[in-house]
Amino acid sequence: QVQLVESGGGLVQAGGSLRLSCTVSGRIRSVNAMGWYRQAPGNQRELVATITRGGSTTYADSVKGRFTISRDNAKNTVYLQMNSLKPEDTARYYCNADMAINTIYRDYWGQGTQVTVSS
Repeated sequence: QVQLVESGGGLVQAGGSLRLSCTVSGRIRSVNAMGWYRQAPGNQRELVATITRGGSTTYADSVKGRFTISRDNAKNTVYLQMNSLKPEDTARYYCNADMAINTIYRDYWGQGTQVTVSS
């Protein structure tokens, strides 16, 4: 069974840093784009950052200059380095990946990891 396994969330004070990791578990043929999304209570899930297999990145305006997404293709792992965290960054963060087990690509989601930033 293919899964995305996230780790690295937690409680941090404003101005602090956290690093999230997400690893593909199970047998897959290929991974295309990977990314991080977040959802705060009462809000819709929103894009935080994405990265292609070749390393091209996109960021939400709200995190530009503070968050950095990266990936290790050999390990099928994506990271999100979050610096200068703000209380408004508090949310559940979800890993997303466009992957193929055989020949068909589809979206996979992790269970999410909670990030809480205290003021």
